Amino acid sequence: MSVIEITEVLCEYRKRLLGTDIAMPRFSWKLHSAERGIIQHACRLQLTLADDIDFHDPLWDSGKIETEQSIQFAYEGKELRARTAYSFRVKAWSSCGAESEWSEAITVETGLLHPSQWQAKWITPDVNRIHRESEPIFQLRREFELDHDIVSARVYATAAGVYELYINGQQASDDVLAPGWTSYHHRLQYQTYDVTALLRNGGNAIGIWLGDGWYRGKLGFNDAHFVYGDHRAALLELHVRYRDGREQVVISDSSWKASTGPVLYSNLYHGEVYDASLEQHGWNEHGFDDSHWSPVQTLRLPYEPLLAQENWATVVTQKIQPVKTGITPAGAHILDMGQNMVGRLRLSVRGADKGSEITLRFAEVLDAEGNIYFGNLRTAKQTVTYRASGDEHEQYAPHFTFQGFRYVQVEGYPGQEQHGLSLADFSGEVLHSDMPSTGEFACSDDRINQLQQNIRWGQRGNFLDVPTDCPQRDERLGWTGDAQVFISTALFNYGGGPFFTKWLHDVQAEQQPDGGIPFVVPNIIEGSSSAAWGDAAVICPWTMYQYYGDTRLLAEQYDSMKRWVDYIRAQGEDEYLWNTGFHFGDWLGLDAKEGDYVGATPTDLIATAYYAYSCRLVAQAADVLNLLDDAAYYHLLHEQVVRAFREEFVTLRGRIAAPTQTAHVLALVFDLVEPAIRARVAADLNRLVVDNDYHLTTGFVGTPYLCFALSDHGYHETAMRLLTQQSYPGWLYSVSQGATTIWEHWDSIKPDGSFWSDDMNSFNHYSYGAVGDWMYRRIAGLDMREDTPAYRRIRLHPQFGGRQLTYARAAHESLYGTIECGWTLDHGQLFVNVRIPANTTASLTLRGAAAEQLLESGQNVHVVAGILRVEKEADGVRLKIGSGVYRFSYPAGGLFRRTYTEQTMLSELQMDQQAVDVLNRHAPQLLNGALTNIVHQSSLRQIADNKITRVSEETLGRIVNELQHL
Repeated sequence: MSVIEITEVLCEYRKRLLGTDIAMPRFSWKLHSAERGIIQHACRLQLTLADDIDFHDPLWDSGKIETEQSIQFAYEGKELRARTAYSFRVKAWSSCGAESEWSEAITVETGLLHPSQWQAKWITPDVNRIHRESEPIFQLRREFELDHDIVSARVYATAAGVYELYINGQQASDDVLAPGWTSYHHRLQYQTYDVTALLRNGGNAIGIWLGDGWYRGKLGFNDAHFVYGDHRAALLELHVRYRDGREQVVISDSSWKASTGPVLYSNLYHGEVYDASLEQHGWNEHGFDDSHWSPVQTLRLPYEPLLAQENWATVVTQKIQPVKTGITPAGAHILDMGQNMVGRLRLSVRGADKGSEITLRFAEVLDAEGNIYFGNLRTAKQTVTYRASGDEHEQYAPHFTFQGFRYVQVEGYPGQEQHGLSLADFSGEVLHSDMPSTGEFACSDDRINQLQQNIRWGQRGNFLDVPTDCPQRDERLGWTGDAQVFISTALFNYGGGPFFTKWLHDVQAEQQPDGGIPFVVPNIIEGSSSAAWGDAAVICPWTMYQYYGDTRLLAEQYDSMKRWVDYIRAQGEDEYLWNTGFHFGDWLGLDAKEGDYVGATPTDLIATAYYAYSCRLVAQAADVLNLLDDAAYYHLLHEQVVRAFREEFVTLRGRIAAPTQTAHVLALVFDLVEPAIRARVAADLNRLVVDNDYHLTTGFVGTPYLCFALSDHGYHETAMRLLTQQSYPGWLYSVSQGATTIWEHWDSIKPDGSFWSDDMNSFNHYSYGAVGDWMYRRIAGLDMREDTPAYRRIRLHPQFGGRQLTYARAAHESLYGTIECGWTLDHGQLFVNVRIPANTTASLTLRGAAAEQLLESGQNVHVVAGILRVEKEADGVRLKIGSGVYRFSYPAGGLFRRTYTEQTMLSELQMDQQAVDVLNRHAPQLLNGALTNIVHQSSLRQIADNKITRVSEETLGRIVNELQHL
């Protein structure tokens, strides 16, 4: 009998859930076995109070339940109580009868559960003593006495602004910029901190630093101030439990004291000014003399928006050292971090005179002369000023701001003019939401590997509590269009369950009464309801369901999804076309008119295409949620919109009316054309790419789907040529220019070293990194089935890289466990390595394979354990396999020759009869005449089209050499 074990248990995506408002949480667990083909047959779940460490008296015992479900399993006992810690564990049985041990217990602790349970008061300094618009941060403090035998202590805290919490001189958590950014008028997160170890019997003190942050700092294009409110304020309560069962509560109220602090100015865009000589040592400890401090006043801010933190906290996730220092031609001393990063710089200062200033200015790139480039920051200053205290050794990093940067211009550092800057005195602290890494991709082309790293760094930099468009200039907003095109790539690379759950709740909160969706969420600018931007309200919840099987979130967002589609239907005179209103269109499309940001694809074509796509997803969501009437309604609406699209944008002869790459891409990937003409539309798209010398012209709308449209319709080699295009515009152009993140523009730095316009030129802008989704799903072949979410039924179908790649591998840590698909071409043999987690199965398609030659670990696939079915297909073999680790091998020569000759050569060269003659002389023995026949047929077609191009023998000789190498 096989042995199974439970290797990881999660509650609401977390290994430990501290402070939740979810009274009926969900659990997921991962199974492991050395045996193949393991499926869960049954499970048993228990939940008890955390003090009941041996589960002697569980509050809920599901009993043995026959089910294969091992993710998103909802707790079904009595509702959990507020401010209570519980333990959860699970065991499972496999279909072959093996029984696991109980899993390790995980802790689930509730918060206040309801706004009415708050006892604390909102407090701010007395405005008669400290003006509410004071730029220096506020310091708030309170002393209190505790008895001995403390068992546990929790702080529940939040702010109108951003805050740092201290207990007895120690920072209570690693959180940065808490409570994060939400639609504050509707939703304001509070944090729960375990501070048991920081308290002591006798005298104690709480201290809070309070800054503006997103709440009342300057935000948006107009540097708007007081966006959400004109008072910074704090809200806190501390609950201490003693061994004898007593509880003591300390709350924010009028008994607190207030002062200003050493942070004289702090703004997310502009930076921070810190005067270390103004530090009041011991201000957050017991016994500090606060007699000169000001009183506080309570505010009547609402409690209704308060909810426990949903998102991952923002923390320092990595520390990196600068790689070099230098002096620019303009004479500036700079640090090079070696990586365009988002976060802050920590400096260590020795020997500075009291009051002397060190100024740090942050930027992403150097210009052609080697000087630091600030132009793309627009009005954002990105400047940090530190005034020394005069102590022998000082350390500092900003508290309430962050920068997007690779380079730092340093002024006033002690000794820099005589000795230069020392690398050891500086450290970069990377900040973003603390998402676990879940995705890997690598291949035989180091340029593509760098692209993958750029995609990941771009996500890290822009997933700082909200999915922002850029982290450096005066914007940093949650653009809906950027989020929806990138979400699938994002969820592959990092665990985004809490991140997008929180953001989508804000999308719903910001939705307008008529169903429109703002351009940005949280919404602080004017404008709403552009196609492809507003569709985030539909696409993002559906993608979350696809990755995590999160039907609860889908149900929560379903009304918002419906209202968006209903909003579209209400626009204009034709309810099945969307041809009214403002749209961003194919934003930054390269086929735009001179001086225009909007690509050439008609906006009504894009809008109607997205209308159809969102209709389809809402209908599918209704199917999942078993809303039969809604499902029928939106499936019918989808059919009617598709019909209208065809009548409006497809000619009678089967051409897309708009001759742009994006128009063809959307028609194919959103399934908007008749099956009979799909091949023609795909051929037209391929020709548009080939005729543009294998360069794209797509913008924000078309680019994420372009390679999918090509690969899925027989033109994978063209897609690979696009990916590996190193000249402008192409993904590897920025890599060739030394980029370490994704650029906003294909030519943010032009080949001559000059810059695209300063107006909109971010060097950390993740949208075009959406190509990662295609890399993982098509090159490596690690994919999912749309009808079975969360990778329960895995789809593996690598499309081998022709002459470009000899190796590719992707791995993803799903809720079920690690999935891996990788392939290697070695001396004419193709090796495919696969890892399938327990309680899942996979369909593996191996192109070019023959069943009689296909081996797994040296054995014929027909006799291998774990392989459930072997099916021959026209272009290879498809296997159904159970969980386990597999290594397949088969001869690859025919496959790679066919891929190269049929797709690459004919699209690379326009050949005539002379080319046929040359190839006949060079390579008939290699290809047995097949290539000659293909080229000859192509030549006749090209002669008819009058598109003959003479090809030199030298060029053809090169091709033959490549073929011989294959």
